[in-house]
Amino acid sequence: MNGFEFGFDRKGINPPMLMGLAGYFNTRIWTGVLDDLEVRVVAFREHEKISFLIQYDLIVCPPELFRMVKEQLKSAGLGESTLLVTATHCHTAPEVRRGRGGFCEDYLNFTAAKTLEAVQGAVKELSSCSISENGSVSNAKCCFNRRFWMKDGTVQTNPGKLNPDIVRPEGEIDPEIPMMRLKNTAGKTLLIASICNHADTTGGCLISGDWPGWTRHLLEAEMNPGDMMIPLIGCSGDINHFDVTIHGDQTAPEEAERIGRSYADSIKLGMSVLQTCKASFSGKNLSFQIPSREIFPEELAEAQAVLDKYREIEFTPDTVKSLTAEDFAKKSPVVLKYFAEALMDRYHNPKQYTFEITLFDFGPCAILGVPCEPFTATGLVLRKQFLFGKTAMIAILNNGSGTGYFPNLWNYGRGGYETTPRSNQFSVHAAEKLLEKAAELIKQ
Repeated sequence: MNGFEFGFDRKGINPPMLMGLAGYFNTRIWTGVLDDLEVRVVAFREHEKISFLIQYDLIVCPPELFRMVKEQLKSAGLGESTLLVTATHCHTAPEVRRGRGGFCEDYLNFTAAKTLEAVQGAVKELSSCSISENGSVSNAKCCFNRRFWMKDGTVQTNPGKLNPDIVRPEGEIDPEIPMMRLKNTAGKTLLIASICNHADTTGGCLISGDWPGWTRHLLEAEMNPGDMMIPLIGCSGDINHFDVTIHGDQTAPEEAERIGRSYADSIKLGMSVLQTCKASFSGKNLSFQIPSREIFPEELAEAQAVLDKYREIEFTPDTVKSLTAEDFAKKSPVVLKYFAEALMDRYHNPKQYTFEITLFDFGPCAILGVPCEPFTATGLVLRKQFLFGKTAMIAILNNGSGTGYFPNLWNYGRGGYETTPRSNQFSVHAAEKLLEKAAELIKQ
């Protein structure tokens, strides 16, 4: 029998009020529920020390919600717990980032309360781990690098389907799906898998867990009642589900189901060949700081030229009604001014950002929680080099880090919106700092 315990619980977090959905420039008030959202909590206990893995069907766990959760854990006598708090990065979930259209303070309070309920339920279900299995499978059918070298020598993000100016993808994908299955003496099974892709498929104004929700629903339908599947999202800042080599709309509930089903089918195949291992558990984390994005002279000059050119444009619900990330590639004037104003704000108001990395080590397996949205190449270094020899899973958006990209240093100066100060408010050396601190944490 293994020497650690685990238990889990979940609570629904569909908003009880009308509010906006996250993920786009425009405000989208939700009009119905396609499928339900959850907060899922797993408690791990080793030698009386408890750690929690908390996952939200949200675009992010914002700093405010993370602080609320920590305060509630402290009041419940669990303030010394190690936390790995993440999200599926779902773009059809409530807007939880302050200052964005449709944000509602009451929803944060509601979600924090539901989180505490799930935490308390998970602690009550703690039982010794009796079986531990791990392995991996591959699925390269549903994810694509979304940054492309173009014929003019620049890189564009989402340049459009069948664009004749596309030369090749800028970077790689990570099709491997590492996974771990645990069973405890209470007869409950926990399945965790890490998948690298963006949960931005469903579109529209209906609440939905997007493809991670479909993957979870389909797998849990074949598990025993009360079992849980957690679809962690790996490093996917530069990839999505759009195949630019084919025609057709890929933003629809049907597309989310197709992708979710594809991943579920792959995981089921992988589950048939998992290897049994003797597992232990330890949880630890490390805090570090990253400064604001450096603003270079040519960027400042370009932003000022945009603001001068488009002085008459104002940001109203009408002007940003249907904007998406693809509009940046098309050089939409509204988007250009939006990004230029963000750059000026970063320039005049520099900050220091505090982040946490969390490591849950199970012996032959590991889960590494990392902040924000690193690019795929960073995730491959973490999994294949730093955690070499382990079935290594990554969970992005760790511990209240909020959204924002961690491009690699070589991605800058090429183009694409992920390297702009509006989408990436952090230093151009953020990915290097992340790797440095991850190595430090793993060696502790």
